Amino acid sequence: MGASILSDFGAEILIPVCAVIGIAFSLVQWVLVSKVKLSPGRESVNNGSGAKNGYSDYLIEEEEGLNDHSVVLKCAEIQSAISEGATSFLFTEYQYVGIFMVAFAILIFLFLGSVEGFTSKSQPCTYDKSKICKPALATAAFSTISFLLGAITSVVSGFLGMKIATYANARTTLEARKGVGKAFITAFRSGAVMGFLLAANGLLVLYIAINLFKLYYGDDWSGLFEAITGYGLGGSSMALFGRVGGGIYTKAADVGADLVGKVERNIPEDDPRNPAVIADNVGDNVGDIAGMGSDLFGSYAESSCAALVVASISSFGINHELTPMLYPLIISSVGIIVCLITTLFATDFFEIKAVKEIEPSLKRQLIISTVLMTIGIGIVSWIALPSSFTIFNFGDQKAVKNWQLFLCVAVGLWAGLIIGFVTEYYTSNAYSPVQDVADSCRTGAATNVIFGLALGYKSCIIPIFAIAISIFVSFSFAAMYGIAVAALGMLSTIATGLAIDAYGPISDNAGGIAEMAGMSHRIRERTDALDAAGNTTAAIGKVSSCFRLSMTLISSFISVWHNKFVLHFQGFAIGSAALVSLALFGAFVSRAAISTVDVLTPKVFIGLLVGAMLPYWFSAMTMKSVGSAALKMVEEVRRQFNTIPGLMEGTTKPDYATCVKISTDASIKEMIPPGALVMLTPLVVGIFFGVETLSGVLAGSLVSGVQIAISASNTGGAWDNAKKYIEAGASTHAKSLGPKGSDPHKAAVIGDTIGDPLKDTSGPSLNILIKLMAVESLVFAPFFATHGGLLFKLF
Repeated sequence: MGASILSDFGAEILIPVCAVIGIAFSLVQWVLVSKVKLSPGRESVNNGSGAKNGYSDYLIEEEEGLNDHSVVLKCAEIQSAISEGATSFLFTEYQYVGIFMVAFAILIFLFLGSVEGFTSKSQPCTYDKSKICKPALATAAFSTISFLLGAITSVVSGFLGMKIATYANARTTLEARKGVGKAFITAFRSGAVMGFLLAANGLLVLYIAINLFKLYYGDDWSGLFEAITGYGLGGSSMALFGRVGGGIYTKAADVGADLVGKVERNIPEDDPRNPAVIADNVGDNVGDIAGMGSDLFGSYAESSCAALVVASISSFGINHELTPMLYPLIISSVGIIVCLITTLFATDFFEIKAVKEIEPSLKRQLIISTVLMTIGIGIVSWIALPSSFTIFNFGDQKAVKNWQLFLCVAVGLWAGLIIGFVTEYYTSNAYSPVQDVADSCRTGAATNVIFGLALGYKSCIIPIFAIAISIFVSFSFAAMYGIAVAALGMLSTIATGLAIDAYGPISDNAGGIAEMAGMSHRIRERTDALDAAGNTTAAIGKVSSCFRLSMTLISSFISVWHNKFVLHFQGFAIGSAALVSLALFGAFVSRAAISTVDVLTPKVFIGLLVGAMLPYWFSAMTMKSVGSAALKMVEEVRRQFNTIPGLMEGTTKPDYATCVKISTDASIKEMIPPGALVMLTPLVVGIFFGVETLSGVLAGSLVSGVQIAISASNTGGAWDNAKKYIEAGASTHAKSLGPKGSDPHKAAVIGDTIGDPLKDTSGPSLNILIKLMAVESLVFAPFFATHGGLLFKLF
């Protein structure tokens, strides 16, 4: 079979070096952003050199010729209020999540330790009974440690993302006074800080954990990587609460602010007279930033763990070939370098000079990263893989060539790009679908809702076909591992994807600060243009994530369905879901010793039905939670407008703190039931109904969850950009629907309000539901296989 060109020592050096480069690059971007000062005064002039990105310009030199230092002070004051509110919420949330984290860690240890009666004696290996592996008690202990490690890293990722975003939002506002190009660069650099920091930290922590665990496990690689899956479980379980809690917070404030402020009081978005405006901007950071950061970390961790689990029972793990075994991590390492080069195209190689250039620049990021990553994958596949090897395939070993594995990764990468462009078509106001939704507002909110829902449903068609084709191609080449690395290929550009995702909320916050600071309408137009482009690319990321998720889970399910003995991009929120579903769901089936999964048997079919229902149950809970919290917010905002004298005239300040408290209390209270549903379902099904029914639940939740997640994200994104299309009035058609405050605009605002919980709470959280249930099932598979199915044993 031959050996890989890259030595084991080279692989062990390459991975941490790329991670350190990513961290260093993020720090450089942070230093550049920090050159925009949040204090009055002039910055040093670089002898007229006129640096392209504007950092040598006077800070408050406006095109309108104004030079008002008080505006800078106002921006700093608002930024401080947003940062304090976000920090306070996250600390409160983490207190509750911390209790869960400790309790669930104890549960993992007790359940897994009981598989062999808490014995410390070595046991026959799961996949090769002729060999002796580490005891179940060791798996319980190391799974618990990796769970805690993943949970802590996820929390830190979300918190750092929030701090970076609140550091950059006012700076983006101030740079917008000098031009849209400088504002774009500031927002994008800030997003890059978060993107590279998260990707590099996730890679580095996982690599260190593997090496530390290896000190104990030695040659027992299947046991080592089975224990490492706890890392993904910890990351995703924290992400679930971060996404749901943050999503409820931000959408409760957003809906309350829009319904009363825009629709009833006819005041602009983010008007400082609106009592919910600070809570709204805080929500952008705790939901769209902190929640997203934890979410994507969880996806990244689960995706990597899933691929490693499959590899450990293939020839790489059996023959202890370290470099090929670390192939998934090497792909991620090269991805950091590719994303670094790609980022320079947005910040240094090309300059944004007009609003119309923003969205093409973001699109260029997706294309460049995909092209460069294809080349990088080819090189990695050539030097890190033997010319031929075998992959675990339904109990047998399938012969695979290195070029076939390259094609598996490439097909996933390019399928993700295609799905991204389809998503852009359905969510960007530059194309007819969103313009049709905006036009439907002529006849009121009802037709707007009808058109938006139809758009979301229709937008599922091409992504689902792309998923099916990618599964078939990848599985044909390299069985389950082919599907796992195809998903990982899309996830390899997570730094760029996360930079684009974070850019959107930062731009949205910048617009809010501009409005509250009383800046001119020209500044708000620029920040709105930045935000509109961010909404489209964010939707691309969410759907790409769904793709990875589906691909992973479906692929696993296919392998299960075929078999005996089988074995998550978000791009971003779903990168883990893809590999978790594939490797983790597939690995769950093989780890639970299921010889075949027959959908015609009652045990499996009832699981399919219940699993397909779960995303609807979960979505109902999160949607109602947003609605309940928004109802309290609307009542409070109305009360303040009606009872505080001079509020509408702008002579009195509203009570921002009460609205912040409403969002905080509601989100903390309402995030628990949906989280409990996701975390308890695999445990209840596995213990009382057994592993076969649980495999049906996982497959059913995937099939319906992917459809709902795609349609929810695209419907919400389309409604949001239809509203912005009318507000911008950039075309004759858009002007005929406006201006702000017109009946079509009010109808668009209602549609946008309905879409908020769809695209920012329920949709993204569904990605976590699918992947989290899969990885949890894998972690507890030994316990379910040994002690599960109590009801069927009784009858």
